[in-house]
Amino acid sequence: MVDKPIADPVPRAASSGFPPSQPTSRSRRATGLHLTLAGTLGALNTLAFAPTLHGGWLELAIFACAFWLVSRTRTLRGALLTGGAFGFGQFVSGVWWLYVSMHFYGDMPALMAGAAVVLFALYLALYPAFSAGLWHMCCAPRGQRTTLTPSWQASVAFACAWALGEWLRGTVFTGFPWLASGYAQVDGPLAGFAPLVGVYGVGWVLALVGALIVQAAMRIGGGRGVATWLVPAAAAAGLLVGGMLLSRVTWTQPSGPALSVRLLQGNVEQSMKFGPIGVRHAIALYQQLITEKPTDLVVTPETGIPLPLHEAPPEFGTAVRRFVDATHTSVLFGAVGATMTKNGPKDFTNALYGITPGSSGLYRYDKHHLVPFGEFVPWGFRWFVDMMKMPLGDFSRGGAIQPPFIVHGQSIAPNICYEDIFGEEIARTLRGQSHPASVLVNSTNLGWFGNTIALDQHLQIARMRSLETGRPMLRATNTGATAMIDADGSVKAQLHRFTMGALDVRVQGRSGMTPYIVAGNLTVLVMSLVGLAIGFRMGRGARAGRTCE
Repeated sequence: MVDKPIADPVPRAASSGFPPSQPTSRSRRATGLHLTLAGTLGALNTLAFAPTLHGGWLELAIFACAFWLVSRTRTLRGALLTGGAFGFGQFVSGVWWLYVSMHFYGDMPALMAGAAVVLFALYLALYPAFSAGLWHMCCAPRGQRTTLTPSWQASVAFACAWALGEWLRGTVFTGFPWLASGYAQVDGPLAGFAPLVGVYGVGWVLALVGALIVQAAMRIGGGRGVATWLVPAAAAAGLLVGGMLLSRVTWTQPSGPALSVRLLQGNVEQSMKFGPIGVRHAIALYQQLITEKPTDLVVTPETGIPLPLHEAPPEFGTAVRRFVDATHTSVLFGAVGATMTKNGPKDFTNALYGITPGSSGLYRYDKHHLVPFGEFVPWGFRWFVDMMKMPLGDFSRGGAIQPPFIVHGQSIAPNICYEDIFGEEIARTLRGQSHPASVLVNSTNLGWFGNTIALDQHLQIARMRSLETGRPMLRATNTGATAMIDADGSVKAQLHRFTMGALDVRVQGRSGMTPYIVAGNLTVLVMSLVGLAIGFRMGRGARAGRTCE
């Protein structure tokens, strides 16, 4: 069944799909209010993410409101604009810290840096717009400019369309899955689904619960019986309780001896890091921190040694090697990698090098997923990169699956900076290794973004990777947040930000495969595509004369 028609919040001419040539002032006000509310909800949704504690509950309420807004639209255009307004509000408020890197560290004019953030937010908003539009096409009765009473079909289709849009945002043009909705659930009621279906699957469940809440609320008092609202309400409650109960399930087991680890945080000023004085300071500082005291493993931040390794002073390598052999300490440090040829170095990479006691060779991990504009220049954007006075360049990519770094029987799977926002790639690495790594290590430098919410958001992302894989995550950063995350996603220890020092922790490796490691994002993609296919089929029936219930 469908509701009695109400004023279309985004009106259009019945035949063309565009606003009438002379819209009434009332319709313009309704349109403006509707889209303003959608954008405000999107901005509020940023508050659901770190550093807000238990923001998953706030996100749940916001998603229920967002679904209600989308369901009030009568046209495809209205749905697209509503989803786009929600997305723009979220992204312009959620990734504004990019302005800091471009303006304060890249010397880009403030107006250009601000415009770049706005344009990027508009691009990202295309994905929630796509989700809302896809949902509308799946559920709306064709040829009828009416709003829908949320139904089982509409609720499931919303979850499927939302998850598919988020997956596309994390994939297209190398992907940018920052602020994927599932991340806010790390401390929320739906975190238990992460080892099963990953961050996009958590977003799928979140969208479904929000839609079911609206479905139940709009059927109360409708005169069609208690079951019409009680059943969807019970389903929403069941998913919430199920998520909390699943959080108690242990998917992996302790493996091998626990390691003592020192995670280094140099707090090297970003504006001087790659200059001659900064390079000398960083090398001397990390040589001191690495050799300060013995442990099982020492980890430095990304490009802790901010130049190609073959250019590092010989005394650095000699001091570290002697310390490693004398104390049986393994070291994993960041530097610029290169392939040496008779014509000189080539194929520069963002790399981590590992040294183990008694071994003359070097372990090397090369970053695979590179940052656009930071580590490679997309075609046609050289002019934009040239506006920023940053040491940026075109790096070569490492292999998609690389061997782990072995330390006292524990296998370490490194990733560098931005790579840990791609859960599928970490899961693929683990299932592709003959002996899956037992500990994850993220070496990063977020100094480009100053003291902003980017640091908290990145820590939250790393926590999701631990939940998905059932493995601890060690983070060594330049300015923060240097932390030890347990296999259950909880932060066990963390250094104060923007301080120089070392975080001494003990970490227990884990073995075993979570369902997400085994299947990656395939599960949520199949769920979404099948759900939408069923929804479209039901929609055709509804448009042929049946209801959309």
